[in-house]
Amino acid sequence: MSYPTRPIRAACTFFLAIGFLSGTAMADISQQEKEKTYKQLEIFSNVLSILQENYVEEIDAQKALDGAIQGMLFTLDPHSSYLTPEEFQDLQDETSGAFSGVGIEITVKDGVLTVVSPIEGTPADKAGIKANDQIVEIEGKKTKEMSSTEAIKKLRGPKGSKVIIAIQREGWNEQRPFTLTRDIIPVHSVKASFLIPGFAYIRITNFQTHTTKDFKQEFADLQKKQALRGLVLDLRNNPGGLLNQAVSISDIFLQQGTIVYTKGRTEDQNMLFKAHKTSDDTTVPMVVLVNEGSASASEIVAGAIQDHKRGVIVGTRTFGKGSVQTIIPLPDGAGLRMTTAKYYTPADRSIQAQGIIPDVEVPLAPETKAENTAKNSEVLREADLDNHFQDQSTDSPQPASAIDPEIKEKLHNDNQLNTALNILKSLDLFSAYRKAQTIRQ
Repeated sequence: MSYPTRPIRAACTFFLAIGFLSGTAMADISQQEKEKTYKQLEIFSNVLSILQENYVEEIDAQKALDGAIQGMLFTLDPHSSYLTPEEFQDLQDETSGAFSGVGIEITVKDGVLTVVSPIEGTPADKAGIKANDQIVEIEGKKTKEMSSTEAIKKLRGPKGSKVIIAIQREGWNEQRPFTLTRDIIPVHSVKASFLIPGFAYIRITNFQTHTTKDFKQEFADLQKKQALRGLVLDLRNNPGGLLNQAVSISDIFLQQGTIVYTKGRTEDQNMLFKAHKTSDDTTVPMVVLVNEGSASASEIVAGAIQDHKRGVIVGTRTFGKGSVQTIIPLPDGAGLRMTTAKYYTPADRSIQAQGIIPDVEVPLAPETKAENTAKNSEVLREADLDNHFQDQSTDSPQPASAIDPEIKEKLHNDNQLNTALNILKSLDLFSAYRKAQTIRQ
């Protein structure tokens, strides 16, 4: 079972047997290093023994050992961690079923617990939590030096229960509290609609077990309604998910060539994923929307589309989560998550700490009061005049009023989405122009 690890939960991760590392890892360690390690382990054992016998209160050995393992992994990188049996089960639940929490993806950035992105439609998203927000407190406890695993454990809980977090955001003079009511976080990750006739919009909120299946179904339903002239694939604030789903989604748009490959310390971690020509492939012109909340699996898809010149990438630079985590089940039901490789796009670009730079950089611009006033001011047109002639042509375009009101409002308020749609319109017009020129010749 493979995943691309998201900053807070697995994505681009691989579940492997415990024996996976035994041969190659030990072979790479010299006898001198082994002796040094054994000596340090002896010191650790002595410290634990002294604590058990002399500490002011009785020591919980299991808790102390778990903390020691977690501390060791915490010194390596933000994504390596020790998973208790409960956390290991939660990890599996996230990719195959629903879980109760606040719907927020986090990582440790420069020693600070930082939001990668809120999951669309979840309590965190509805409360206004944004990518790059710093979580400085959870339930009054400072998060400095708190691992993402420990943080997510505190953020989760029964549906309907509340959790208070303190957020520091760029531009704020002081931190602000947010009270979030936990809810079931849905796993349905694909939403589809038409922006205007012929131009489709599909949003993937994260890459779960059924994402590719759901995507194909939604895409087929759109095609049944009308011919597609363009597609906007929205991966903004998508924190990642399963590696195989990122690969299979990319494969829908690519007929050949590399999608992504990994390079690690050992040969076992070097993998290559290629596109294949299938009946599900589509050649519809596309624009991919990304932002700073697009991470891991999202960056794999965007990078593959960009390097193959298959579509136009629009938005802001992505998060830069380009490392692979391997998850090894431990005998007691716990798990070890450790970084074992890095991702590279088809053009040999490392995603790690670099991210994907859009072809067309468009920062999200919040609508100003003046713009809103101008937009809502009445504009007189022929259609507004009494007794105006009705066009009876069956070829007339669908009126704006027939567009889904929710989509209409989204287009008004989302300049990045508007840019994507305008690019698709331009591509469509250029294609029609080229066809007309070919016919004339």
